[in-house]
Amino acid sequence: MASECLSGKSVLVTGGARRMGRAIALSLAHAGADVAVSWRTSQLEAEQTSAAIAALGRRAFAIQCDVRSEPSVRAAIASVIATFGHLDVLVNNAAVFASAALESLTLDQWDAVFETNARGPFLVAREALPHLRTARGRIVNIGSLGASHAWAGHAHYCASKAALHMLTQAMAKAFAPEVSVNCVAPGWIEFPASPEFSESSAAEREAARFAAKTPMGRNGAANDVAQAVLFFASGPHFITGQTLAVDGGLGLS
Repeated sequence: MASECLSGKSVLVTGGARRMGRAIALSLAHAGADVAVSWRTSQLEAEQTSAAIAALGRRAFAIQCDVRSEPSVRAAIASVIATFGHLDVLVNNAAVFASAALESLTLDQWDAVFETNARGPFLVAREALPHLRTARGRIVNIGSLGASHAWAGHAHYCASKAALHMLTQAMAKAFAPEVSVNCVAPGWIEFPASPEFSESSAAEREAARFAAKTPMGRNGAANDVAQAVLFFASGPHFITGQTLAVDGGLGLS
């Protein structure tokens, strides 16, 4: 992908403070975009990511946004427009991952996952749509391999991501021809160890098991996902309604 391919463009990455969201935000900034990152509880990390983007010579800011809340989403989009003047790309990255036995899954557990993973992208996209239509912009949703492969211990998560994959297709039809809408579906993604996300020996064994099952011989990295997002953000506008698996072939097993 050519450098500076997003020069003059502005981007909002929800949940862009850390981990995969941070990698996506930095990748788009390296490509020339001005980037807003939203956060719900990770203010410090969001400000650090914003500072890293600014160090690249881009405009950047961190904004608190609860994607589950209509007023919060509305205020966040208004702030992006007030700061950048326009919005060209929306990356719906904010999500929660949860585990629970299906037979004992509570309604509160179910709703907590769906309100972030499915309702959130709907709310943010709906509020951003007038600005994206003006810009002939892009929406990139972050789905999951779990949307198409049932994980028994994560039924509510898998169902929420399956909903997002279908929502991507519905948005692509509804928002065309001005806005292209696509989805990136990561498989198992590894992140550098940190105090907050220290890996247990069980998690490490699970990661090794998935790597052994993956045709490419390793688990994914955040930058693998970020580069796929960059493709949809800067590639042909004619591509819409597509879901791109970034899983090293894991979904083939």
